[in-house]
Amino acid sequence: MNLISTLAIAMGSSWVSGIRLYAAVATLGLLGRFAGLRLPGELYVLTNWWIIGIASALFVIEFFADKIAYLDSIWDVVNTFIRIPAGAVLAAAAFGDFNRSVQVIALLLGGGLALSAHGTKASARAAINLSPEPASNVVMSLVEDVVALVSMILAYLLPAVLIVLLLLFLVASIFILPKIVRVLRGAVRKVSTVFGY
Repeated sequence: MNLISTLAIAMGSSWVSGIRLYAAVATLGLLGRFAGLRLPGELYVLTNWWIIGIASALFVIEFFADKIAYLDSIWDVVNTFIRIPAGAVLAAAAFGDFNRSVQVIALLLGGGLALSAHGTKASARAAINLSPEPASNVVMSLVEDVVALVSMILAYLLPAVLIVLLLLFLVASIFILPKIVRVLRGAVRKVSTVFGY
């Protein structure tokens, strides 16, 4: 596997893990098992049926939990401690055939990508939960499902395209995240004045 493909799978799976970790793991495992994707480094372990099965079951649970307002935010808080380290591990494992210094760099970058994706997703979903109508939460969740699956397929079929999309996301998140945080702060202020805090 060439460096661009390895980089796309490593960074793509890290980024997607910040949004839908279990979808990333299950999709990579299934692509490795059925589509002939030779997973780089130590990611070949994802083709194990136990891993595919558990990741798929957890994705199904996440699929439904993520469609329910406020439960999705609780799910995001709990998964903060899973998604970010897992994104780092996926990136490092993808570079398992490289020397240790490259693996450590991949671990750091993968963790950073997972953190940026998770932070943007969780903040945006918390802001959407403040909306009075429930449809936007479900629509946003479905968009995240599609983005996660398409990103993993792009990592396999068009790795250079995925790398460009990841760079665009990082630039966009730098501009979007502060606005989301301002919306959340405003909502917290309104709630605190209502309750007299």
